[in-house]
Amino acid sequence: MSADDDAERSRIRASLYAPPRAERRSRGQRPQQPQRGAMTMQGAQALMAQLAAQDAQLGAG
Repeated sequence: MSADDDAERSRIRASLYAPPRAERRSRGQRPQQPQRGAMTMQGAQALMAQLAAQDAQLGAG
């Protein structure tokens, strides 16, 4: 791939370093949602509290 002038060289560089098309389309359209099955921070903290409570019950016996 060779460029004859600076403008063409600039266009080629922009196309090479541009983000993927799917990423460009999804930008700004909707807020990022967690993936299906992904745990939120609040869910993770609740799970850790539940495990700590179970651990305390088993350790006290």
